Order: sequence, then structure tokens, then C-alpha cells
Amino acid sequence: MKITKLGLTLGALLLSGALHAAESGTALKNDDIKAEPFRDAKTVATLATGDKVDILKKDGGWFQVKSAKGQGWVRMLSIRKGDVRKGGSDASGLLGLASGRAGTGKVVATTGIRGLNEEELKAAKFNEEELKRAESYATGKSAAAKFAAQGQLAARPFDYLPAPK
Repeated sequence: MKITKLGLTLGALLLSGALHAAESGTALKNDDIKAEPFRDAKTVATLATGDKVDILKKDGGWFQVKSAKGQGWVRMLSIRKGDVRKGGSDASGLLGLASGRAGTGKVVATTGIRGLNEEELKAAKFNEEELKRAESYATGKSAAAKFAAQGQLAARPFDYLPAPK
């Protein structure tokens, strides 16, 4: 019986700690709150610069946040962890919000290009012949339709992705 009470007490303490583990943050710029951590997911609300959020979870480059405007997913780079005080002595935080240069200083951005390794990128040089060859593969709509008809390919309409904001 004592073990059961101890287990329940320990579980309650752990659960209360988990509930209070949400970290606060501030929107660095206007951004959409998405239903899922994907760029093309449904927008459920919009954050404005300086809006306060509670960060609930992280998934890849996204934070799950809860704000007065709604709950959902926001790109990590749109949120600064911690509190930025407007009108307080922390003028650098507010200036950072205005300039878009706010951050913890612990964020590392990386960019990758698929298919090329570091040595190939370093050795890359302009090659006019390869550029002309690549351009020779371009074709017009009628030639593409003729090619598709010869191959008995069927046309299928699709929606284009929305333009980047």
C-alpha cells in the first residue's frame, strides 16, 4: 500500500513538473500559427511581432506554441525564447525585435545542398558547355505535349505550391 501511495505521489510530482516545463517566448516577426509543423499546413491564427507565447514542444525547426491568439506550430526562427520587455531597461531586446536580429546567440543556421559533397562544391567552376547542354533540354509546351502523346502519358492537373512569403 505504501508503494502505491509513493508511486502516485511521485507520478503527480513528475506530471506537475511537466506541466510547468513550458518555456515562454516572444514572436520576433509576424508569422502564421499552423495546425501542423509544415509550411503548407492549415493556418489557425497569426502572431504579431512581440506577441507572447508558451513553447510547448519542439519538432524539427518548429515550436508548438500556445498564445492568446491560438495554439499550433510556428517556425523556430520566428520565436525568441525568454521574455523581451517592452519599455524596460532591456532596450537591446526591443531593438532586436525591430531589426529582426534578436536571438539567444545559441542558434546555428545550416544550409545543405543535396548531391554535392564539400570537395565538389569547392572545385566547382563555370562550364559554358554544360550550361548549353542543360539549356538544350528545355522544350516548349507543344513539343512536350507531343512527346507525352507518343508515350501515352495522361495529363493530370495539380495545384502549385503557394509562393513563399
